[in-house]
Amino acid sequence: MDKVVLITGGSSGIGKSIGEFLHKKGYKVYGTSRNPEGAGNSVFELIKLDVRDANSIANAVEKVLIMAGQLDILINNAGVGITGPIEEIPMEEMRNNFETNFFGPIAMMKAVLPQMRFQKSGLIINITSIAGYMGLPYRGIYSSSKGALELITESLSMEVKPFGIHITNVAPGDFATNIASGRFHAPVIKDSAYEVLYGKTLRILDEHVDGGNNPIEMAEAIFAIIDNPNPKIHYKVGSFMQKFSIVLKRILPDKVYEKMLMNHYKL
Repeated sequence: MDKVVLITGGSSGIGKSIGEFLHKKGYKVYGTSRNPEGAGNSVFELIKLDVRDANSIANAVEKVLIMAGQLDILINNAGVGITGPIEEIPMEEMRNNFETNFFGPIAMMKAVLPQMRFQKSGLIINITSIAGYMGLPYRGIYSSSKGALELITESLSMEVKPFGIHITNVAPGDFATNIASGRFHAPVIKDSAYEVLYGKTLRILDEHVDGGNNPIEMAEAIFAIIDNPNPKIHYKVGSFMQKFSIVLKRILPDKVYEKMLMNHYKL
């Protein structure tokens, strides 16, 4: 029987590209969206799901199991961006970001693990970010939420391996998607201490997304991981320099690396 894949955040961007690619390869794909009716045409079925809502998660997973009878692969892709000076981002927005980017994926994993344990097999792929490997200026909350997901994947991998379940992270760099439009931007406040520098960084961030790689690269990387009977725990997908920045963080003194980042963002 074809393997059954559930992708959170499957109506646009990276999630949609992954879903379409796997659908063409013969997988039974279910995507999720908070608003499937407004998502337009999709070659795979979209199920209503909000990763911040426990009932919504339980209903979506149950629906997939009723329709397909099994669940082989979960791709935790739903996520939101957030930018701003940490001093100026409302605490409520920080909590909302962690609810979506960190606690949401954990809740999804908790929901599918009983079925995967029953099947004695399963694969969970958490879409994190290269930004999760480093604290970036004006992206501290986003970096932290994705970095936390990277670490919890390491822990959970050891806990579920005895049941035949694999868990892995895929950290993308900048891809040409609509994430910037859905991102929470703390406003650039006139006469704020951060007005000039944050405004400049915001423009650079949007340019990076607009000039990002094609999301099909992520889809190909995900397919290769699914095809691997013993996947690694960490994967990075992006430009050479984005991946190399992680290597530099490991080998350079902290202050040198910080100076490099500040020069990059013209701070």
